[in-house]
Amino acid sequence: MTLLSVPIIDLAPYFAGTAEGKAEVARKVDEACRSIGFLVITHHGIAPSLISRVSSLSRSFFDMPLGEKRKVDRPREDAVRGYSAVGEEGLSYSLEEAAPGDLKESFSIGPSNVPNDDYHRGPAAGPHFEPNSWPPIDGFREACEGYFGAMSDLSRSLMRIFALGLSLPETFFDDKIDEHISMFRVLSYPPQREQPLPGQLRAGAHSDYGSLTIVLPDDKGLQVFNKAGQWVDVPQVEGGLVVNIADLMMQWTNDQWVSTLHRVTNPPFEVASTNRRQSLVFFHQPNYDAMVECLPSCLAPGEQAKYAPISSGDHLTSKFVKQTTFGGTKATA
Repeated sequence: MTLLSVPIIDLAPYFAGTAEGKAEVARKVDEACRSIGFLVITHHGIAPSLISRVSSLSRSFFDMPLGEKRKVDRPREDAVRGYSAVGEEGLSYSLEEAAPGDLKESFSIGPSNVPNDDYHRGPAAGPHFEPNSWPPIDGFREACEGYFGAMSDLSRSLMRIFALGLSLPETFFDDKIDEHISMFRVLSYPPQREQPLPGQLRAGAHSDYGSLTIVLPDDKGLQVFNKAGQWVDVPQVEGGLVVNIADLMMQWTNDQWVSTLHRVTNPPFEVASTNRRQSLVFFHQPNYDAMVECLPSCLAPGEQAKYAPISSGDHLTSKFVKQTTFGGTKATA
């Protein structure tokens, strides 16, 4: 059965630890990932108090004057850290077409407390362990690092569910994500007091790059392009988190799981001047040296892999350079 809308999946049976509960959740997740590439999860274990604190402190950051936010600007184009202003990023290159910059601003961090060794700081690591920049807001760093850690733990559980859904050992992905190069980004979509340019959205249609993305939006607007060629709304579920498959996982599964185009639409004109939206987004990316090649359970006898093996780091760099623009120009390697 092909799902044309985004399902809601309760993770409680998985975390209960029984074989039956784990199999039930894995089956539902596998169906969602094959059909629409999106799901909403409940009973995921993330503390509401942590979510509330990160959300509140993030709003305080975005409320700061632009000049103050600029003090923690992105250090360079290939390092997604710190602040990016409204219109400076565009994701339209997922569709191989240009569009105006997205109507959002962002603050981004990567892994913290990174060891000072060759694996993390040597040439092969590239920009993946770039130091984070922090604004002078009491408790902001601790809250963001706490959320990054909680999302890392949840991602490990999700990758274990993925493994079960793909008929692999439950811990198959563990050693491929123990030094993951993920990013946590807070995306702020300010009120629209001027008419957007033609084709300009809060976030243009795109797919994500890595293994999976975990999103907590505080308002509607997120839409998914399903297999029937329709844009459908992602449901708002109290206490739920949105999870979507990204390009690397689609490649890992030889396209059996789908990395789906999605976008954030503009609010209705009558409320646009006062409508503010914020999302907490965790982009999970395996270790930079993890090799991504067709999973053994995703290749039928006599079938060929659709993609050559590639490292997670090289995959991320190639996607990032191809699909992302900054200030109207594409990123460069």
